[in-house]
Amino acid sequence: MRRKYFVGTGSTTEGEMAHIDNLISAVKDPQLREALRIEYEKIAQTRKFGLVFDRHQPESVLLPSFAVRPGDKVRVLKEGVQDRTAVDETGVWTVVSITGSDVQLRDPEGNLRNEQLARLVVTREFGDSIYPGLKSVGRVLRGGGVDGDTGDKPFHAVVNAENYHALQALLYPYEGRVDAIYIDPPYNTGSRDWKYNNNYVDDNDPYRHSKWLSFMEKRLELAKRLLNPASSVLVVTIDEKEVHRLGLLIEQVFPGRRMQMVTIAINHRGVARLKEFTRVEEYAFFVFIGEAGPSLTADDLLTAEGEEVKTVEVVRWERLTKGSNNALRSDRPNLFYPVYVDPERGRIAKVGDPVPLSVDRKSVPAIPGLVTVWPLSMTGVEKRWQCSADTFRSLVEQGMAKVGSYDRKNDRWSILYLNRGQRERIERGEIRVTGRDANGVLELEMNERPLRAAMTIWNRSSHNAGYYGSGILSTLLPDRKFPFPKSLYAVEDSLRLAVGDKPDALVIDFFAGSGTTAHALARLNREDGGRRRSVLVTNNEVSVAEAKALREQGFSPGDPAWEDLGICRYITIPRMRAAVTGVSSTGEPLKGEYKFGQVFPMSDGLDENVEFFDLTYEDASMVSLGRRFEAIAPLLWMKAGARGVRIDKISDQGWEVPDDATYGVLFDTSSWPGFVEAVAKRNSEVLPLSHLFIVTDSLVEFQQIAGRIDQSIELVRLYADYLRTFEINTPRRNRAVGDGWRRPAVPRQRGNEQASVP
Repeated sequence: MRRKYFVGTGSTTEGEMAHIDNLISAVKDPQLREALRIEYEKIAQTRKFGLVFDRHQPESVLLPSFAVRPGDKVRVLKEGVQDRTAVDETGVWTVVSITGSDVQLRDPEGNLRNEQLARLVVTREFGDSIYPGLKSVGRVLRGGGVDGDTGDKPFHAVVNAENYHALQALLYPYEGRVDAIYIDPPYNTGSRDWKYNNNYVDDNDPYRHSKWLSFMEKRLELAKRLLNPASSVLVVTIDEKEVHRLGLLIEQVFPGRRMQMVTIAINHRGVARLKEFTRVEEYAFFVFIGEAGPSLTADDLLTAEGEEVKTVEVVRWERLTKGSNNALRSDRPNLFYPVYVDPERGRIAKVGDPVPLSVDRKSVPAIPGLVTVWPLSMTGVEKRWQCSADTFRSLVEQGMAKVGSYDRKNDRWSILYLNRGQRERIERGEIRVTGRDANGVLELEMNERPLRAAMTIWNRSSHNAGYYGSGILSTLLPDRKFPFPKSLYAVEDSLRLAVGDKPDALVIDFFAGSGTTAHALARLNREDGGRRRSVLVTNNEVSVAEAKALREQGFSPGDPAWEDLGICRYITIPRMRAAVTGVSSTGEPLKGEYKFGQVFPMSDGLDENVEFFDLTYEDASMVSLGRRFEAIAPLLWMKAGARGVRIDKISDQGWEVPDDATYGVLFDTSSWPGFVEAVAKRNSEVLPLSHLFIVTDSLVEFQQIAGRIDQSIELVRLYADYLRTFEINTPRRNRAVGDGWRRPAVPRQRGNEQASVP
């Protein structure tokens, strides 16, 4: 019988190897026998240790609403059916030509057949190049605390899509830039809880384990490309059905990475099973990439709840000198100004005005009796401060800025301040103001447990999936049901350990289900003033029972009645609306309050922005002609940080550089002077320009324009960059992925060098 999967030294056991040796020895022809032995030894020497399983036929997705075009791959509908997902068993065909309603098809062997256009459904196999876009289907704006105000916070995104193709789409804005991926994949219980190639997999399928491994491997390979290789975390939850196979698979996809498995008690009453122990737990694999490790926490998640050790810790004051990207004076000239220190009292005496880039700082007059402090590196390079002069003056007046230590060796003073996260913690009462010192600086303390690493066994009542998964979801969506949502607080704890020390983290969940990940991340933001954002991907499938009932009523996939009951539209989007606005799916203020971490009424909502998208499949030629710019516009906006306004249309003036956006687009290169001038004049502390997209087929033209742009801004050539990114399924690209290939860095000008594109 054909093997479904095997864990061991390769594709053969020692017994099988001996049997093959005996078979080869039985070959009478000496030349053939020797040739077989040589070839077999080559295979045996290169076999791998670890998890070996059958790679099944490529997955595919049907696109019932997609227009059929020459060159498309299609499936043929069964005779006499209206359901556009009910295809026959003749396999995949390629469209040769279309004449009216008559279509000529060719199969992989070259056989031809004619069919009616209405009986064909476009399919995309996982191996075909795709050119994805995003179509907005709604948004919620609460980033400023007032409905309709973005508050400059980045947007979370919810994408309705098959997740493999959605991950491909996300490579364009986010390859190598994601801080954490949290996923709760299908557990493969055998109860028809997931599909492979459009068919549910159950416990009667002899290949269900190898199908699941094939399914997961393809998605983990894309996840690997999205994660930041310098510092990022992958979290995958699972139960006992696939935990061991998953662990081996992760080790193969992420070789050499640090991986730990955490056991989480999710049902303290347990689930009793005949002739088995009562199960109370599930598992989470944490994979730490690069320099990443678990954030320290005040709760080890194992020792007795309520066991608190009080300690007074010094509140962290940040250095005012900018220390990371875009940190030079030339990057933000208006953030370069003198701070005057009284060395006798060790206090900030005055804050000067910004000094233009053309003015030598040494020409700025000194103030008698005071020391002039500039934002300089240890080697004397001119850097910039973290905030504007006006903002810093206000912080000094409030006692939220002070003089730090004096470096006698280098004759330098440091300047410290409380960043926005710390100031918000004061407002929430987490940090207590105990008074002011002689210089008027706030004296602060906070009561917390000592920080430590969490344990590998979590035993918290807050992780109960019934009370705080299903229970919270029923509060948000009292008129709807969803099976087995995760505990909000269990996901929140997982994310706190993954990105608790990254307040601007980007998190992706491509098995998003009801949307718990974004909900938990929003609560984490409220707790520490963070601006983390998430991208959720979920499909719009209905359950097996719902599909049966809908078909009995004469509905099929694509019909509004069917689509309105899909996971994304019926559960995920309404959940996010309810969580953010504080209003349930039935229009009533949410009842009750959050019970762990920060306790506050659920009706308060969450100060976040969320946009909802459908994934689209685009024609590469239409995109390259600029006729489908609106389809890729959201991807450009996401690449630039998903903040501020989005440029959704091609401008009549040939370019757009909005004041309330983080990016600009040059559509017509003949209009480059106005574009370059507008870029040079943009000066916004709130929404600085981070990306510029230049539409041109000419590399030389792109380089010439790039040479006139500020070197700190990332430049991208449209549409060549977009099309190259999505030619990701070709055999060449698949081989490159296996070798660890990454898309070359986005071109940018450095110094007097010309920008270049590989």
